[in-house]
Amino acid sequence: MAMASTATPVPLPEAIPHMSSHILAQLDEHRAQHAGQRSTGEATPPLIVGVQGPQGSGKTFLTSILRDTLQAAPHHLSVAVLSLDDLYLPHEGLVALAQAHPENPLLKGRGQPGTHDVPLGTGVLNKLKQINVPSTEEPSVELPSFDKSLFNGEGDRAPGALVRPPVDVVLFEGWCVGFYPIPREEVERRWARPLLGLEDNFLEKRGYKIENVFEINERLRDYVSWWDLFDAFIQLKPPKDHPYDFIYRWRLQQEHHMKQRNGGKGMTDEQVERFVDRYIPGYVFFGDGVTEGCEEASGRRKLPPWTGRALRVVIGESREFNATETF
Repeated sequence: MAMASTATPVPLPEAIPHMSSHILAQLDEHRAQHAGQRSTGEATPPLIVGVQGPQGSGKTFLTSILRDTLQAAPHHLSVAVLSLDDLYLPHEGLVALAQAHPENPLLKGRGQPGTHDVPLGTGVLNKLKQINVPSTEEPSVELPSFDKSLFNGEGDRAPGALVRPPVDVVLFEGWCVGFYPIPREEVERRWARPLLGLEDNFLEKRGYKIENVFEINERLRDYVSWWDLFDAFIQLKPPKDHPYDFIYRWRLQQEHHMKQRNGGKGMTDEQVERFVDRYIPGYVFFGDGVTEGCEEASGRRKLPPWTGRALRVVIGESREFNATETF
């Protein structure tokens, strides 16, 4: 007679019940808003949720567990996950971009706004938005994929997975998801102010110039059309008194954990620090767009479409759950 398994189930990360409850509440509201469309035979589009978190915060890990939780009983939802990292330009595009801007270290290698294939992302998001619409053809959407191990770690496109309807929820995760451009004078103001928890003149000492930030700011404008398609939002964020330094600690913890599991393969501590350095300007100049949106050409403030439908999960120094806030 077979023995019953006595394995202890792995507990869910403490943030997951909060994240799943938020999405379920937003999905109920989303479906209620489209109830009239269903009565006329029109399909309800999937709920598109942006998930933003810094390097090392566990956003990709938490997003995968969130997907599994929503797909499992008692919810049984169909959930698709799209990562910003899978929308990078192909390798030749990344090389050409870096060569065209040799003076801008932020565009050397993948990561920053400008290193993604915006038309590809626009096409995928629009197709996902319409995936539940009845069609005479077999409807499906191919999600792009990017293999970071190719070209000695520089990465390149790889075959992606197919998503078929119906889809209830789309989770779009990435480090700068929901970031908005800011006025030029605001870039100048933030450039001059000290950065909490980091050394004086941090940006200059890391080799950046304000012109580098102007370039990223302009390229970020192309991403706003992506954010316009979002219905709800989840943000993972450090406490207000450690906006930047905890990101270094999280990414270092993540690297150490990986090296313990794979026999020591990975970046040195110094390499991890340089890796995170490239992303700090994004948080300094564009990160509060998640709550503030952007200023339009008319001078009016454009709030994010998820305003009033967003959840912030605050995590501590060791990536432990601290609190939640709605915004």
